[in-house]
Amino acid sequence: MSGSNLSDAYSPRTAGLGPEQGAEQPLGLTVHSLPHAGDAMAAMQRTRGKGRWQMLALLLVCAAPVIASYFTYYVIRPEGRRSYGELIDPQRPMPAQARVHALDGTPLRLDALRGQWLLVSVAGGACDADCRNNLYLQRQLRESMGREKERVDWVWLVSDDAEPPADIAPALAQATVLRADGATLDAWLAPAAGHALAEHLYVVDPMGHWMMRFPAHLDRSGAANAKRDLERLLRASSSWDLAGREQEERP
Repeated sequence: MSGSNLSDAYSPRTAGLGPEQGAEQPLGLTVHSLPHAGDAMAAMQRTRGKGRWQMLALLLVCAAPVIASYFTYYVIRPEGRRSYGELIDPQRPMPAQARVHALDGTPLRLDALRGQWLLVSVAGGACDADCRNNLYLQRQLRESMGREKERVDWVWLVSDDAEPPADIAPALAQATVLRADGATLDAWLAPAAGHALAEHLYVVDPMGHWMMRFPAHLDRSGAANAKRDLERLLRASSSWDLAGREQEERP
């Protein structure tokens, strides 16, 4: 019969299977069990914990250059590299909301100076010989920074209402000259014991913290040492401090 022929044609033996591979053997099925709910929750918690650690690591990487530069300058300072200027501890931030004035009377916020390293002097508008010497050294120190000079501003804070002499005006073309009252100055800067505020040059970091004071009556010999301090500060902060500040912040 045709049915018998079909059965023989598709028997296990004619399909190429050996006698031990007969059709009588059942098909094997594997059943996979569902994951336990507790295991799933534990896996989710591990994933969340890993994400938090990754976020923390990213924040540390972003903050590392600033932390490293200050750690290097303030902590890892071999005796042979002791600073010439006096480090201020604790540092003094710019007085909050303090106002200063341009020479034409325009009011400005003192914190508009932030965003640059500042080399600051203080003197009355009449600008005596010591004042002129400080202004000269400020300009020379900034120029001596070479290609890094754009990261430094030199600032003269005029402590009274006197007008600066006309003959020094051309030399101040690259300076920032502002009037500041005594209360503002006293809340931010301070001289060494036995000296006056106008006898020093002061260094302020880009975040607005007064952090160094050079010795009183700085001369050209001392300026060479001050230059080395400035170079170290700029080098230590090179990974996070950029030249210039936002245009709208300029005084």
